[in-house]
Amino acid sequence: MIVGYARTSTIEQQAGLEAQVRDLKAAGAERLFQEQTSSVGPRKELEDALGFLREGDVLIVTKLDRLARSVANLGDIVGKLENKGVSLRIIGLGLDTSTPTGKLMLNLLGSIAQFEREIMLERQREGIAKAKTAGKYLGRKPTAKAKTAEVVRLDAQGHTREAIASQLGIGVASVYRILQAVRLPKHEKIQTKALAAVGLDAG
Repeated sequence: MIVGYARTSTIEQQAGLEAQVRDLKAAGAERLFQEQTSSVGPRKELEDALGFLREGDVLIVTKLDRLARSVANLGDIVGKLENKGVSLRIIGLGLDTSTPTGKLMLNLLGSIAQFEREIMLERQREGIAKAKTAGKYLGRKPTAKAKTAEVVRLDAQGHTREAIASQLGIGVASVYRILQAVRLPKHEKIQTKALAAVGLDAG
């Protein structure tokens, strides 16, 4: 017996499902299982179809993506069909696993899809590694120091240290440090750094 399976996602129109049913009937499907379900939702009709099939039957679909969600999922379904002595026919690919050529084509499709996925994952890992390396050498831009000009401007306008910190999203201590650094003469900056290095206070 030729058993047809049709599926569309929940966001696709009913016409898409009807078109699949029409093509399956034209291809000789004697029993049809059809459903509308998301790509991650349960597929009860597919499970029913797999349970209904018997040795010598043929499962027919219009496209590969109507049947399987991934390479692993395809392998699982094909394994179940082979264990039951059922062949698979995919109209859109002209593929029929009851023939040696059809089996070879299906294996090639699965291998290519798996290869592409592994290449994609490898590129993703390389991209992440490069980003981490760049971050390690470039480092983060100091948030408070980058706002020195804004701190000085707000201080000149008469804002309190607390108001400046709140407005710019930095700590009050950072505001004090920035203003102190800006206002100290060059020789005082050097002296302050020297005293700080030995654990003393400039005051």
